[in-house]
Amino acid sequence: MTIRRLAGALVAAVTVAGTLAACGGTDSGSTSASAAGATGGSVTVYSADGLADWYKPQFAAFTQSTGIKVNYVEAGSGEVVSRIEKERSNPQADVLVTLPPFIQQADKDGMLGDLGVDTTTIPAADKAANNHWTAVVNNYSCFIVNNKVTPPKTWADLLSAVYKGKLQYSTPGQAGDGTAVLVLLQHEMGKDAALAYLKKLQANNVGPSSSTGKLQPQVSSGSLTVANGDLQMNLTSISTDKSAFKVFFPADGTKQPETLALPYDMGLTSNAPHADNGKKLMNFLLSPDAQKAASSVAFGIPVRSDVTPTDANYNSVQAAVKGVQIYHPDWDAVLADLDKDVAAYTSATAS
Repeated sequence: MTIRRLAGALVAAVTVAGTLAACGGTDSGSTSASAAGATGGSVTVYSADGLADWYKPQFAAFTQSTGIKVNYVEAGSGEVVSRIEKERSNPQADVLVTLPPFIQQADKDGMLGDLGVDTTTIPAADKAANNHWTAVVNNYSCFIVNNKVTPPKTWADLLSAVYKGKLQYSTPGQAGDGTAVLVLLQHEMGKDAALAYLKKLQANNVGPSSSTGKLQPQVSSGSLTVANGDLQMNLTSISTDKSAFKVFFPADGTKQPETLALPYDMGLTSNAPHADNGKKLMNFLLSPDAQKAASSVAFGIPVRSDVTPTDANYNSVQAAVKGVQIYHPDWDAVLADLDKDVAAYTSATAS
């Protein structure tokens, strides 16, 4: 499969809830269990990057409430799935959070089991029919540009020689956001034209990247001018890290700019070593309070139909996508052609 062939060495950060609480967010003090409802033990989360600012206070509060320590491993969307696959004979992860179509790939390959959590408030379009995964935070794809530069208006603008060696996007087939770039271009231009465009864009591209998050500091510093991203992660970086970039959405010629719905999806791994603790954590992350915080803390869009945030971050997200058409792909169809499409992309962009 694509994720097996293309995922490189995992760059992981492993920590427990106490360390996360100390790093930022809401510091709940001691991570020992509260007097009520303590269970103890641990739970391990493998997650695509982007949600760390939300995870920090949520994991700390979860540990404070239950006594369950959270071990956290973060990497690119394809990399976390690849690691779970490699660990089949000795499972380590309990909860997987990744982007489509990698959550669908994990389920197809038997890496996910029944969620075992209440998803009645999650719309049917945002969860699997077999109850093996659910969206946990909704999000959109986008691009970022250094603050000193006027944002390009169209895809064609990105072909300008002024971006040579100053543009980079995460690699389709490895990163969820990079795969989203390919899927969106296929939608707007057709598959053949999308490949032809990306072949031309390769003249400006710095090279492959397995993680979109690693591109943010480079755009902020000016070593890159333009990179792909996702709206939740980029707005969080602007707010929290004071990153010197802004988001934009390239248009196809004179057409309305378009973005792609790109949720963070969550599932319980097959043969999870701490399945009960995994279910408790997933229920916690889907609770109304945690979902509200996904917006107020991390610029995410809650997935619960009964949670409608009114905070400033939510308003910022809505303002960012005003006038931008939102495309909802058929991710099962994307997955069916993914190996072939990534192989064609690799061939077209080979230098």
